[in-house]
Amino acid sequence: MASPSLSTEELQDIYTFALGLGRDAGKILLDGVEKRSGAEHGRDMGKQEEKMNAVDIVTQTDLDVEAFVKNEITKKYPSHKFIGEETYSAGQSKEYLVDDSPTWIVDPLDGTVNYTHLFPMFCVSIAFCLGGTPVVGVIYAPVLDTTYSALAGHGAYQDDAHASKPRKKLPLINGPKAVLGPQAPKGCIFGCEWGKDRRDVEGGNMMRKIGSFINMAAEIGGRGGKGGMVHGVRSLGRSAFSYPLFLFSQFAAIISAALFTSISSTKYETILTQAILTFTDSFPLEVQQWI
Repeated sequence: MASPSLSTEELQDIYTFALGLGRDAGKILLDGVEKRSGAEHGRDMGKQEEKMNAVDIVTQTDLDVEAFVKNEITKKYPSHKFIGEETYSAGQSKEYLVDDSPTWIVDPLDGTVNYTHLFPMFCVSIAFCLGGTPVVGVIYAPVLDTTYSALAGHGAYQDDAHASKPRKKLPLINGPKAVLGPQAPKGCIFGCEWGKDRRDVEGGNMMRKIGSFINMAAEIGGRGGKGGMVHGVRSLGRSAFSYPLFLFSQFAAIISAALFTSISSTKYETILTQAILTFTDSFPLEVQQWI
């Protein structure tokens, strides 16, 4: 069966719709922030439940935003499929459903722990896939009022179609390609996330990550030759926001699940692949030796 195809105009309409949808969903997140940060006598912390453990949680806001986004997509594109993180995690389906059909993939609140602590680094993440490949990506951080987006073949942007902010093409560098030098990752910033697997076992995910952090931070020649001497290690508590920073060449690499996160990571592939070759004709850094 042949994969469905959409015209350039249809894809542009989907991209424009996704931009607006991300910002509308962000308003719901901000409403939740207002409720959580109100006066003590009127503060509404909302529903909160654990999934895998105490650092893997879901709030009522996650569920509300996902329901809103799904409803808006269904109204405009009733034939499209939808995969939402929260309904997927809840067990409504444990199959990987991305096939050749037009499919939306949504994380309604990336950075739920940050949101519960009113730490502003959280966002809504929306992707549209066609033929099994992401072709539209939108990440909106409502507290920062910043959007990162891309349409395959048309580049990646910060604050595209924003009401009051200028559109900036990603990556935010001037001049020719800024290929990382032979001493990389020395002098770079290293992005990482702790993840939800906190088992204290030798060779486990948490211990491997800690080893990666130390390797990257250690002096050149240290750690048995694995020392990277990076300028710093940053953990923002949300994977989606780390990807656009990668495009700014603010992060030399992103470590997730103790491994270098591939640019084919579904929700962010579109944004990354539209700008990654601006830095280099291949991966800017072979990270495997530091993990």
